[in-house]
Amino acid sequence: MRLTLPHWAGALAVKAAAFITVMCCALAALLGVLVHVSVTNQTVGQARDLALSRLADATEAYEAGDTLLPGAGVDPEGLPAPLRSMAVAGERGTMVAAHRGRPAMWAAGPVAGHRALAVEVDYSQQARTIDGLDQSILWSSGLAIGATVLVGVFAVTRVTRRLHGTARVARRISAGDLDARVDDPRTKDPTRPQDEVAAVAAALDSMASSLQGKLLSEQRFTADVAHELRTPLTGLHAAAELLPPGRPTELVRDRVAALRTLTEDLLEISRLDTGRERPAVGTEALGALAERVVRASGTGTEVRILRDVRVETDRRRLERVLGNLVANAHKHGGPPVVLTVDGPVVTVRDHGPGYPEYLVAHGPQRFRTEGGAKGHGLGLTIAVGQAEVLGATLTFANAVDGGAVATLTLPAGARPAH
Repeated sequence: MRLTLPHWAGALAVKAAAFITVMCCALAALLGVLVHVSVTNQTVGQARDLALSRLADATEAYEAGDTLLPGAGVDPEGLPAPLRSMAVAGERGTMVAAHRGRPAMWAAGPVAGHRALAVEVDYSQQARTIDGLDQSILWSSGLAIGATVLVGVFAVTRVTRRLHGTARVARRISAGDLDARVDDPRTKDPTRPQDEVAAVAAALDSMASSLQGKLLSEQRFTADVAHELRTPLTGLHAAAELLPPGRPTELVRDRVAALRTLTEDLLEISRLDTGRERPAVGTEALGALAERVVRASGTGTEVRILRDVRVETDRRRLERVLGNLVANAHKHGGPPVVLTVDGPVVTVRDHGPGYPEYLVAHGPQRFRTEGGAKGHGLGLTIAVGQAEVLGATLTFANAVDGGAVATLTLPAGARPAH
């Protein structure tokens, strides 16, 4: 079973927790070793001094011919071999070794006849003291590490939550929600310390406000230009109708019509940019609507109805979306162009060179075309905007065997058409 981490437990939180844990373990180990060595040296030193003192007393008693005290003897049983060799060589020494199932501190020194006089001091209490100290060090280190890790993780996760909140707002802004703001309380209260996360949040909010202001200015400019062009275009269209028949007149009328279409598209885009468009919902048979769109386009588009449904939608806007997709397929793609209705999903496919890579990756962009294509990139932009008003999803892709594929998925709730 795979462990599922909370959404805020990203790489930063995990790395910080691991770093804090490693540093706590290293510090606890260092302090534990220092305390263990210090106490052990002190305990062993006291036991050694006691053993050497008793060895001195035993040596005096042995040389005076007195009876040795209990725990002292010449070459006694259990005397460690290295310590006996040292004593026979004429040196005094001490050593901790097990004797009869318990630890003992031995002290030995030379006596006549190349023999060793040794004293045994019980070391059990000192050994238990050191063992108890080691257990206390382990338990206290574990508790200290656990408490430190919890406090450290809590502090780090507070930062990572704020970072994730900032990233979430950035994604909303990237998706087009320019009203999204982080609104970190630290940025509004100058008395509170301003950390790096607050600085990033303030910068992101400032960027979003600036971007929103520039975009609104651009939208107002586009709408104003389109409105201002309508009046002279109307007069120009009327004047073109008065020209005498002929090829030059046809060219003038064609360019005036193209300019009027461009102006109307700009007005439609400016209305969509405001976000105030609302659909006039009605019930429509999707198959019949698709056939009407193809007939109105005057193109040789093939209509395939795999599964017809009735949908609650705005007929005018849906016809606009499908009409733009069909027109774009014939203008920039290649025959045959096929419109397929499969339940609430409508696809328009051509067999041309396919969509440009930027369009598949990022969607259509107004006034951008590639590969020598003619146009302003407004048709697909309008289709995407109207699809959003309908609550539908419009995606663009290229077929494996060639050609562009636009897929319109209408909202759920469709029912079979009868």
